[in-house]
Amino acid sequence: MKITVEKPEATVVEMMRRCPTWSKEASVFDWQYDDSETCYLLAGDVRVVTNDGETVEFGTGDLVTFPAGLKCTWEIRTPVHKHYRFG
Repeated sequence: MKITVEKPEATVVEMMRRCPTWSKEASVFDWQYDDSETCYLLAGDVRVVTNDGETVEFGTGDLVTFPAGLKCTWEIRTPVHKHYRFG
């Protein structure tokens, strides 16, 4: 299970801006994805470590996709504000 991080094209950014938003202060927490999630970061700096040891870093302006079934630990280094979409 791989996390993907990319710089999205303008059309993808426009589509993601129609999705709900989520914000979180600097923190560390465990998370499990029951469904795939795509998110577009409006702000933040994050490191995610998967249960199999993969480390992925992303931040403002990144489009990130998490696969269904992924278990990981989020380390939010600067507060996050993102648009997100499941499925």
